Amino acid sequence: MKTKTLTPTTSNSVRGRNRDAAPEKKRAKPEHGTSLLTAFQEIRELIVHGKISPGTWIVEADLAERLNLSRTPVRAAIHWLQREGYVLEHRNVSKSRMIVAPLTREDANELYRIIGHLEGLAGRGVAEMPEKERLELGKQLNEVNEKLLAIADGRGGPSSDIFDLDRNFHRLIVKAGAGNRLSTLHSAIEPQTERYWRLYASSIINALHSSVDEHKEIIQGVLEGDADAVERGLQSNWLKGAERLGAVIDMFGERGSW
Repeated sequence: MKTKTLTPTTSNSVRGRNRDAAPEKKRAKPEHGTSLLTAFQEIRELIVHGKISPGTWIVEADLAERLNLSRTPVRAAIHWLQREGYVLEHRNVSKSRMIVAPLTREDANELYRIIGHLEGLAGRGVAEMPEKERLELGKQLNEVNEKLLAIADGRGGPSSDIFDLDRNFHRLIVKAGAGNRLSTLHSAIEPQTERYWRLYASSIINALHSSVDEHKEIIQGVLEGDADAVERGLQSNWLKGAERLGAVIDMFGERGSW
């Protein structure tokens, strides 16, 4: 029997906010030309951070009120989010509704493979950098990884820092080794993987030592300028991460797929 102890505190409807909570301060409406981008980014952030749970019905009017935007950019942003996989159309006999995309093992495996390949390409770019730059990057990567190791060993640092540290490790590589096109692709897919990380992270902490060891292999490849080793290490880190995540999903269930 699956236990669902990781369910976020948000209700299964955007309408279901706590009426006893302090009212959100209304923001000034953005300029017309930025309203669509603003709506897209802010709704995506709500989804990624679990403030709108997987499987939740999307209520356009509520989102517009919550973001202090008109319904036109919100509607367009929802369709944009649908194209990027954050929102799905759920049809039944009488009508269809937009829902926040569920978190499934199959989807996680695909996302982690994709981002692993993208970062692997960036890693090859890192390995081709001049030695002085590679050594400096290796130093930065090692500093981040040492902080992760300290948390894994119980020597210091709150577990809440794990996500940001791990993301910084990977972003350092992408920033150093990816061109504009690759960076754009990576920034589009990274928030999708973040949804899984944020919801299931508390149950993956026990495997942190494994991730730290995988990072060490990546760092060694960077220091040696071994493009194959860096690419292979990054892909392996994400593939093994998918395996660790899959075990947790099997234990607690796929969120939003009921």
